[in-house]
Amino acid sequence: METRDADGQPARELYALLHLSPDASDEDIKKAYRQWAQIYHPDKHQTIQVPYMGMQDIATENFQRIREAYEILSDERKRQIYDLYGMEGLTSGLELGPKLKTRDEVRQEFERLQQRQEERKLASHIHHRGSMLVNMSAVQMLKTYDTGPTMHGMAMATQVQAQVSKKNTVVLGGNMALRRGMGGGTVTCVLRRQTSPVSSIEVLGMVGIRSILSLQTSRQLSSHATGTLGVSLSLRDGTITLSETWSRQLSEDTTGNIQFSLGPDTGIAVGWQKHAKKNSGSCDLKVGPTLFGVTLQYVRTFSSKSHGRITGKVGSMGVEVELGGERRVSDHSSAALFCSLSLQGISWKLRFTRGGQKFVIPILLCTTLNPTFALGSIFLPASIYAALKVYILKPYYLRRKRRKSLEQRRLTVTKVLEARAASEKAQLLLSNVAERKRRKQVQKDGLVIVEALYGDIRRRDGSDSYLGEDLEDDSDLPPPNIDVTIPLQFLVDDSGELRLHEGVKKAGLMGFCDPCPGESKQLKVAYSYRGHQYQVVVGDYDELRIPQESHRVPRTSGGSENLNQVD
Repeated sequence: METRDADGQPARELYALLHLSPDASDEDIKKAYRQWAQIYHPDKHQTIQVPYMGMQDIATENFQRIREAYEILSDERKRQIYDLYGMEGLTSGLELGPKLKTRDEVRQEFERLQQRQEERKLASHIHHRGSMLVNMSAVQMLKTYDTGPTMHGMAMATQVQAQVSKKNTVVLGGNMALRRGMGGGTVTCVLRRQTSPVSSIEVLGMVGIRSILSLQTSRQLSSHATGTLGVSLSLRDGTITLSETWSRQLSEDTTGNIQFSLGPDTGIAVGWQKHAKKNSGSCDLKVGPTLFGVTLQYVRTFSSKSHGRITGKVGSMGVEVELGGERRVSDHSSAALFCSLSLQGISWKLRFTRGGQKFVIPILLCTTLNPTFALGSIFLPASIYAALKVYILKPYYLRRKRRKSLEQRRLTVTKVLEARAASEKAQLLLSNVAERKRRKQVQKDGLVIVEALYGDIRRRDGSDSYLGEDLEDDSDLPPPNIDVTIPLQFLVDDSGELRLHEGVKKAGLMGFCDPCPGESKQLKVAYSYRGHQYQVVVGDYDELRIPQESHRVPRTSGGSENLNQVD
């Protein structure tokens, strides 16, 4: 496993500090160290020679950071540990162990140190899931308008899964259903054992309305294929069902499966699933002596929080079309609304999920397939949701996000002030060299950094000003971005180019800091090159290469170039 920072990215602060790529060679590391040592070595900043009395202390502090980074990255074994596990691996005792020659040996040693802790966590891996379904009918209410919706039935299910050891898992569950004064339920127990890295065996017992005892084994046949064999015995009538399932990964995002069943429900089922970034779909075909059915489903992902879905079913049970969407309302909650059209009528299905708990409320609206009623049942909730989203939900969530951001900034204000002060001191030592580079680039009409901002640049641009004036004032807090014009000008090489490496967090660059911990950060750079103005915005871990013609700012009608046009 690889140590990652709060953003989920590999920890590579030392590479950023020396302005190196994670793939840098030993010669690149030495060259970078010599370059930074020339700037920050304390002997070059004697107090007696510098008007600013604390300059030598600043140089000493930053030089120690540079030297520590160099000592780690120049040592092959320490660099292997750092690349795999970050500073945590270096401070956990790995560097004091025996000489490790390969990357695999480093990994194995660290995993042995963490094995006991991992085993202790296994006992706490208990997962609980539950669902509740309430069938409602609004048919009479929509006809007479003098009664409320009525409940026609309900069902509940719960399941607890516990990993009792590294190879054994126990699942206990149960369900019950009630409809028109009659009800029933079942209790289920499952024991699953991982017999090898590629195979497992599962025993299931069910008592209640359905009393079943089954045995199932699964095996990974190859890196892209798995197979499952199962046998089940009904304790009520003694019938036996044999099943066989084969699943194979057809491509990077596509899988297929086929299932054969022999017993009371004899049949063949074939399935196909495709999971892409924006579009997903599936197709299932079931054929048997008493059953035939085809199910098609298409899912369109609109954003990381919402998606739409349309499902069509055709078979011996009838025809049904279901369409709707789901949206994540918080980190652990989501809400969904679907409209179902079938020969049996029209209904809505409301679903709310919180953690492992699911609440589903189907509401029957009409017992016939009325075209006018069908159009209304589809477009009415969509229109209501669109209005709520634009005028209520989106402003509310933006305000809440803004308030959480303010709370986070207040909690980290001391840390941020210290980091900003350290970055300003580091920039102070870079300023002379950066100014010489700037003058040199000006003379040959090369790359000149006009302005560079790092952090939450949207606050600088005022893109959240429409949220209103009732938000808490943040004038007493440091801004969520920092000026990094000086360090970027310093990093411009003699050929008049600047490159920031991909996958390296920019807050670790010399003269930078994290001005808004926990928030999304960007780097905005306005620069001039050969008499033209340019501007670019890149993400925190994105590569930056300038100059590039694609960054050029179009001229306005007056002939000038607007630096604030590109965002």
